[in-house]
Amino acid sequence: MAPARTSGRPPMTADARAEMLARIRAATGSVAPVAIPRDYEHAPATGPGDAELFAATVADYRARVHRTTEPEIADLITGLLPPGSTVVCPADLPESWRPRTTLAIDGDPHLLPVAELDAADAVLTGCRLGIAVTGTIVLDAGPAQGRRALTLVPDHHLCVVRTDQIVDTVPQAFRILDPVRPLTFVSGPSATSDIELNRVEGVHGPRTLDVIVVGSASR
Repeated sequence: MAPARTSGRPPMTADARAEMLARIRAATGSVAPVAIPRDYEHAPATGPGDAELFAATVADYRARVHRTTEPEIADLITGLLPPGSTVVCPADLPESWRPRTTLAIDGDPHLLPVAELDAADAVLTGCRLGIAVTGTIVLDAGPAQGRRALTLVPDHHLCVVRTDQIVDTVPQAFRILDPVRPLTFVSGPSATSDIELNRVEGVHGPRTLDVIVVGSASR
């Protein structure tokens, strides 16, 4: 058996350890505690959030933002997809949102296998809410959203956000969200950077995100 590797340094004695800790306490004991401000905006949302700010911050994350009205959702989504695309939809997605293309419906009683999700060209869902100040979309597996795998496996996510689902701040969002539900926070397409800051998209989810903001452009 090969001998255990050591650092070549003698082990620290109890006296040396005690002296080191005493020096740390002496060095930090005179430092005044820092007061951390906790004056966050805790006011609950009393009306729709800033849709213009939401659209701008979502775009900052390299997502594509589209503005439309309820009757035009299906036409807009159809135009965003290449001809012949297969789109995964949760079973309870509104009929008026469904594009004119091949649809793969996921939900009870039939859940699509992961291989079929991976082979789809895109997924179309709604959301629980959007946060204007951060450009974040939150899904909680509620109506028109389906299970979490739907928005993690396909490479292209189209998400419908109504203006009355937009709140201004993160604390306002948490006043609405149910913490026991499976929450997914989406801020732009999936991306990561290595130590040299080379950006790679599509590592942990869709590399393309289309956000369809439905409703009036004014607050």
